[in-house]
This record gives sequence, structure tokens and C-alpha cells, in this order.
Amino acid sequence: MKTSEAFWQFLPAWLDELFEMVNFEKTDQCYDIWLGEKKKLSDEDYRNPDIVARGYTDYVTVQDCPMRGRPVYLHMRKNKWWDKKTNETFFYNLELSNEEGTRLSAEFVAFLQRPRCQRPLPCAAGLQ
Repeated sequence: MKTSEAFWQFLPAWLDELFEMVNFEKTDQCYDIWLGEKKKLSDEDYRNPDIVARGYTDYVTVQDCPMRGRPVYLHMRKNKWWDKKTNETFFYNLELSNEEGTRLSAEFVAFLQRPRCQRPLPCAAGLQ
């Protein structure tokens, strides 16, 4: 098993459906994992020829639970989309369920649920 595949076993189970690992770095001090959101449009946006990819947001760094005595830093970025017809730039909002036993830091949830996001994530319904 590759290191990148192994790390998915220690991250939230649904995260690999939404993100791909861009880079991984292990140092004596910490683990750094860079994640980029997979390019997935909602069904409605997929059928709309005016919606095109417009790059990524800046990386946001979230400290996850430590592993083997080292802090884990997730450097995450989301896709930006552009609606040519309305000139609106947007990214998807992830609706997280509040199931008992879920342990996500406030910082992590804030990244996934940014208030300026205007559209629900295409696969969010399957996460609830």
C-alpha cells in the first residue's frame, strides 16, 4: 500500500470521496498532507454549459489529530467555479450531519462550510 493510500485510513471516511491527495510530506516534527477538492459538479451545474472551472481557493491549514506523536496538518483547497452567464464565482458548501460520535474540529467544519459558499456539494446528500 502506498503511503498516500494508507493515510486515507486515518482521515474521516468520506473525505476521500471529496478530495484527492496532492502532496504528502513527513518530517521529524509533523505530517503535512495537501488535499485538493475533486472536480465534481452538481447534476444541475453539470448540464449547464455556462459553468466552468475557475481554479482553486487558497489552501487552508487545519490541524488534525496527532499520529505517532507528531501533529498532522491538512492543507486543503476547494474548487472555484464560474458561471459565465451571471459572472458569479462560487464553490460548493458541504452540509455536515451532526451525528453522535462525529469528531471534527471547529476549524475543519468552518473550512467545509464557509458562509460565502452558495451551492450544496453534489455528493453531500450521501453523507447525511
